Amino acid sequence: MIRIGLIGEIAAGKTFVGKCFGFPVFNADLEVKKIYKTNRKCFKKLNKKFPKNIKKFPIIKNELRKIVNKKNIKIISKIVHPYVRVQLKKFLKKNKSKKYVVLDIPLLIENKLNNKSDILIYIKTPKKVILKRLKNRASYNKKILNILKKKQTNMKKKLKLANFIIYNNLNKKNVLNQIKQIKKEFND
Repeated sequence: MIRIGLIGEIAAGKTFVGKCFGFPVFNADLEVKKIYKTNRKCFKKLNKKFPKNIKKFPIIKNELRKIVNKKNIKIISKIVHPYVRVQLKKFLKKNKSKKYVVLDIPLLIENKLNNKSDILIYIKTPKKVILKRLKNRASYNKKILNILKKKQTNMKKKLKLANFIIYNNLNKKNVLNQIKQIKKEFND
């Protein structure tokens, strides 16, 4: 199995690009949402650390947003990320017979979830497009965004790690053509 890791800035369109490949996709953000809705152990651990804010199960993401700061995001990550890793292992096991899988994991590099043999694709999107997307999100919060950005590896470093770059200009046909070219290189 060849793992394709998508890297890039927040709101660069990694999820969109991942779906365009047509391979099984592990989407870490979706897994976190599922964990908040279904995992009572995770809830109990978060409730123990933040009893004034995390009161009811399932976890309401807005309750978490209220407590996000540099210190708390580390605590939250330490609790939630092991559950995401379990789901990633299940995904990889389930898809072990597939030739390719896509990993849409925002902190793939930072959390050392990538292998040396992974194909890393940097999703490059114009800054103004990223900012517009972020502002259109119901969950947009500049303070939280800055904390999350600080957790990410420098984009120049990620760009150097990348085997390929996809320029995401919001034109699906253009993105599909770039993916087609990359797939050709896989098979060469």
